[in-house]
Amino acid sequence: MKLTNFSPIFRILFLLWLAFAATTAHAVLTIEITQGVKGALPIAIVPFGWEGQSGAPEDLAKIVGTDLARSGYFSPLPEADLPGRPHDADAVRFSDWRMVRVDNLVIGELEPLGPDSYQIKFHLFDVYKGKSLAGYSFRTNRRGLRRVAHQISDIIHEKLTGRKGVFSTSIAYITAIRKAGKKSYALSVADADGYNEQIILNAPQPLMSPAWSPDGKQLAYVSFESGRSAIYVQNVETAKRTRVASYKGINSAPAWSPDGTKLAFTTSKNGNADIYMLDLDSRKLTPITSSRAIDTEAAWSPDGSSIVFTSDRGGSPQIYQIAIGPSGSTGKARRLTYEGSYNARASFSADGRKLVMVHRSGGRYQIAAMELKGSQLTIIADTRLGESPSFSPNGDMVLYATEVGNKGVLEAASVDSRTHQRLDFSKGDVREPAWSPMP
Repeated sequence: MKLTNFSPIFRILFLLWLAFAATTAHAVLTIEITQGVKGALPIAIVPFGWEGQSGAPEDLAKIVGTDLARSGYFSPLPEADLPGRPHDADAVRFSDWRMVRVDNLVIGELEPLGPDSYQIKFHLFDVYKGKSLAGYSFRTNRRGLRRVAHQISDIIHEKLTGRKGVFSTSIAYITAIRKAGKKSYALSVADADGYNEQIILNAPQPLMSPAWSPDGKQLAYVSFESGRSAIYVQNVETAKRTRVASYKGINSAPAWSPDGTKLAFTTSKNGNADIYMLDLDSRKLTPITSSRAIDTEAAWSPDGSSIVFTSDRGGSPQIYQIAIGPSGSTGKARRLTYEGSYNARASFSADGRKLVMVHRSGGRYQIAAMELKGSQLTIIADTRLGESPSFSPNGDMVLYATEVGNKGVLEAASVDSRTHQRLDFSKGDVREPAWSPMP
């Protein structure tokens, strides 16, 4: 495939992918909070009680504490500083916890019920008022223990902040693998903290641009396994997949409509890279843009009324917006970004008020958020070769890929840029993350 006829934006993105390699997809994950928040809410999470014959199968308190710390809203008390280790409400002495100046307390128990069956109970307390704020009981198997811990984190987050937590969501990403001198690629799904990795697809050729369906049950992505780019839709649970676009030339950057019935994507089937809309039931293909430039990286607004996309029609990659009706585009594309020499790969926040994008100014790549009303741009993170930013479903965080020590890693930052964290596999490169919708 020759790239001489394409603009720098396409050549850069494609060549980056050809250079993308790793050693293994099954690597140990470390989560590093690289920047915390002063003034975060003090909270104590006591190790959950366990009466099994051997050690507990999961450290639920540690999972919950790590979740809450990563959010930036909470500052968990170190385990060594806990003044007690109660497991039920009657054993809590609130005066002890007031002395260590924590506002809230979490206690719980993990109980084996039988072969691969467990019951989890937890309580959340307001320490200064001395009362329970929440108490729940769950039953699950060993595989589901981390999922329940994330659910507990979500409950605590919403109860204390008024905002839904996203710890029970998932992320999709691409990993490149090098083995015996050969490259292969994997599309994977994991919990939002990077654990419980599930490989959805292995392929000998590059995989790109995973995108979640609105119901979180399917992924659209680009595969080169047939020797040229094609777009597939695959069920995450059953692995059943369908090739939905394999036109002559480029087929790239799929994006789901909010109702899940259509895909917007870029194809050069007519000689130039433009954005088209594909009805997944009828397979009707409708052009959205038509220009001499490269139009790519479409993203739907949450209400489905418009699409934003990257185009170099003005001389450099910038973000544009076009209205979308049931039968296609209904207006002229208007440019949204003017600050910086490069703005690309935009996506919407769930409330439709913000865009997050890759931004370049003064030779530096950054992850930036822009208010659609007023066009105010806020830098979230400085990053080397930052790519594929997406908002968390609650709009509090942004997930993106970057490069650290010549290795691809995933990072997340709060929208106000107060907290930063890194999800780093000890071996291998990880790219193109996408945050799932709420479960």
